[in-house]
Amino acid sequence: YREERELIVMLLIDLSASNRFGTSATATKGDTIAEAAAILAFNAIRNNDKVGAILFTDQVEHYIPPQKGSAHVWRVIREIFSFRPKGRGTEIGTAMDFLGRVCRKRTVSFLISDFIVPAMDGDLRRRLRSGGRRHELIALMVSDPGEAQLPGGGMVTFEDLESGRRHIFDAADAGSRTAFTRLQEENRNTQRRQLAALNMDTIDLSTAEEPADALVRYFRIREQRKR
Repeated sequence: YREERELIVMLLIDLSASNRFGTSATATKGDTIAEAAAILAFNAIRNNDKVGAILFTDQVEHYIPPQKGSAHVWRVIREIFSFRPKGRGTEIGTAMDFLGRVCRKRTVSFLISDFIVPAMDGDLRRRLRSGGRRHELIALMVSDPGEAQLPGGGMVTFEDLESGRRHIFDAADAGSRTAFTRLQEENRNTQRRQLAALNMDTIDLSTAEEPADALVRYFRIREQRKR
């Protein structure tokens, strides 16, 4: 992507345990998040912008202040791919609060997450709205096709990678499988509507697709808006 003025680009990167999931032969959700973040970091440096990163789970795990230069972008990318978090859960609001404290100037901030949160409740929406007044926020919503599908046949046990809780579903019944898929899709659509109500663009990323393709589509639309 290209911008007419110099920007500060911040990458808010979700490292929670749920991103270890993946049914694709080539990538987990965490892999997709890391690749998308690396692409955005390279583009920022190409545009001579500053780029920084906030790596978070249910706490802020690591902060890289925004700077310019190829050496810096390689540091950012190395941390994105190699950092091992302590936390397992997801607290987007905590990351947003931290962004507000460390970045007083306006930024273009990419919130890259699977958005598996306890609830997109009023408190989280308030914190996102507050951040959106100071920064341009863009959500990258990462998913895996297997999250919305039950395998056919028998009782299926799912483990929540963040909380450790287990859930049992009857996958032998076609109606149950359909209802499960519909519920997952409705939850996602609700989140998209809530983010749109906060004036946040949303980019859908899937482990089944190259992140670069989705990003190129988005930035083409972004450029068209400016004309």
